[in-house]
Amino acid sequence: MNMVKRKRRLPRLSSRIWLMLCIWVVCLLYLLFQGGKTSVMLFSMVTLLIVYLWMVGLSGVRRVQGHRQLSQGSEFGELLHAGDQVHVKLSLSIPGFLPLPYVIVREVLKRHTGESWSFEDSVIPSMKGGGQLTFQTPALERGSYYFEETECVSEDIFGLLEHKGRLNARGEFRVLPRTAFIPYWQINDRRSRMSGPQTVQTRTRRETTQINGVRDYVYGDRFSRIHWNATARTGSWKSKEFEHETVPKTMLVLDVQTKHYVNADQFELAVSSTASLLEYGGRERMGVGLCTAGGKGTVFQPSEQMMERQRMMHHLVDIHTTSQGSLMTAVESCVRQFPKGCYFILISPLKDHQALELLRWADTRGMTPCHVYIGEGSAEGEAEKWMSMLRARGIKGYDVESLEELPAVMGGGTQ
Repeated sequence: MNMVKRKRRLPRLSSRIWLMLCIWVVCLLYLLFQGGKTSVMLFSMVTLLIVYLWMVGLSGVRRVQGHRQLSQGSEFGELLHAGDQVHVKLSLSIPGFLPLPYVIVREVLKRHTGESWSFEDSVIPSMKGGGQLTFQTPALERGSYYFEETECVSEDIFGLLEHKGRLNARGEFRVLPRTAFIPYWQINDRRSRMSGPQTVQTRTRRETTQINGVRDYVYGDRFSRIHWNATARTGSWKSKEFEHETVPKTMLVLDVQTKHYVNADQFELAVSSTASLLEYGGRERMGVGLCTAGGKGTVFQPSEQMMERQRMMHHLVDIHTTSQGSLMTAVESCVRQFPKGCYFILISPLKDHQALELLRWADTRGMTPCHVYIGEGSAEGEAEKWMSMLRARGIKGYDVESLEELPAVMGGGTQ
């Protein structure tokens, strides 16, 4: 049996506490050996001071409690979009009856990628020990965020000793990707000049004579399609929107391979474009699904239901690039979950044989390929060559250089 000798450790005390104890011992010795009124008064004052400091340290900021509220009173789970700011209100309750001059509060907000933001401010507690701190975060990007433990620091009214306490006030929220409003997408327009020949001939959405709404005028709309009443009311050209007989399924395939992106901004543009197309599909009641092609493919079946679309959006919140696997392998592994004859929308910055091979592969399996090329950061002129090559092969392509250009590129005009 092994005997383990344990050493008894003394609690760690700060140098100021040791100094106060030394002063108290000196006063005690002065009282015992010298005597007199002066020594009694000095010993009493030092003793009272030490008792005060001990009580402050025992029942003060070390036992701080509190709770947090986010964004105008709603506690947790509020739906936020990229670019929004979060209003934080932290309520503190400091037990004890001894007054404190101030409390320094330090907060750390962390993102799922590891980035962090620090906030520090001071609060003057009330006589009952209550205090409230409000602050506002900077504009946040896509991701999931959480607050770490809050650190509270205070001193006694003499400024002799510093006391620290920690508070675990829950605070988590998610920020959805940045999106752009797309009023119209030419993929379903059988007369679109950007469509490939196979799209025009075989898989089109025929329009009925039933008006479904009004949209912005798009160059090339027939004269009979113009909605004159809406045009007169708004002062801008409006066209009639008709219901479609058939609603083809659409699969958005997002490339999440690290080596395909030049920088993080380019990947964010790809995620934002995907989220914008999901929102468009939801408004138009299209059956839109999502496939993120990383180490292994993750597939969400096409659906018109809002709950399914919200699942896809939340999947995009904390998605990040990966260096495992390949784009082709990931798509092939989940092709059985793709609907037959669907639109195959590849969202990727690739413009080489890998992308062309994948688009041809989708065509051979009865799907209609289409490429949303994420061109941010690419050399000038390369995107035009790639679009020309796609058109020559009858494949529809969109060159997206920025999120602001996305509505115009997709065929719906500017916002």
